[in-house]
Amino acid sequence: FGACASKNPNFNGARSHHTPEGFQNLYAAKHPGGFWKWKRDQWREGLPKKPDGGYKFPLLKPDANFLASNRAESTMTWIGHATLLLQMKGVNILTDPHFSGRASPVDFAGPKRVVPAAMSIDELPPIDVVVISHNHYDHLDAASVIKLNKRSDGKTLFLVPLGLKKWFNARKIENVVEMDWWDERNELGVKFAFTPMQHWSKRTLWDTNQALWGGWLFRAENFKFIFIGDSGYSKDFAEIYRRYGAMDFAAVPVGHYEPRWFMKMQHANPPEALQMVQDLHATQAIGVHWGTFDDLTDESLYDPPKSLAAALTDAKQPLDKLTLMTHGETRKLA
Repeated sequence: FGACASKNPNFNGARSHHTPEGFQNLYAAKHPGGFWKWKRDQWREGLPKKPDGGYKFPLLKPDANFLASNRAESTMTWIGHATLLLQMKGVNILTDPHFSGRASPVDFAGPKRVVPAAMSIDELPPIDVVVISHNHYDHLDAASVIKLNKRSDGKTLFLVPLGLKKWFNARKIENVVEMDWWDERNELGVKFAFTPMQHWSKRTLWDTNQALWGGWLFRAENFKFIFIGDSGYSKDFAEIYRRYGAMDFAAVPVGHYEPRWFMKMQHANPPEALQMVQDLHATQAIGVHWGTFDDLTDESLYDPPKSLAAALTDAKQPLDKLTLMTHGETRKLA
């Protein structure tokens, strides 16, 4: 098909992940489907089962004064779910910012936070760059990005997947750059690269896979950090290593993976997350995308830590190969 016959205004027939209708994965072209079967099974089996009294996870209060003044040390703070504050060589980067109470298009229904965001937007240091992995509601929260843009008077740069700039512009966010897989951009001494991941995108009933999805690699001097966002396990991770070499640090998703027949293509479980880390030859890694929002998938929010510990033992890997952070925890990167 030529571009003139395409629903996808970014269609490039020379790129295998482009289609006339939108985008596709490199190694698993289609989602398995069965959403309503999954929901029917949940209803029949009473899933997800919740503990009596609800979930109770610890929450640390980050040192906002230190983070606001820090321009020398490279740090990482887990705000919750897939939201990380990275400070790399004096540049403040925020991944998939989500500060609202629900991961939903409405504020009265949908997956609800069981742990508050560790920092409010007003408590953050000035944010230089926001990166978005994809447009699902637990990764792209409209209220959060609008407030971040207003807070900086439009100075914050938003790096987004191909096909999402129009959505941001419609919300009066103009400082936006779209990127395709393997695109690179230098900002304030940090190199940003957008990498393939195995996932999908959807915001409404009519826009399935019309915006791209992916992961973000940040390089400052010789230090390489990769943020995966959401992904099933695929050959993409070996290809990232082939192109960029070993990672110093990786943030990989370890939660929201059941039932496997429905989630496997799009969400890694802890053994697969560990395989991602090994494929990337990452020196250190943390697990994200767990323990923050309820009702996204079938497993208990307490399950990922147990499953991860078992995966590390089974793979004969040290327990610090892939660790979990406490909400609000800050770690030094180098």
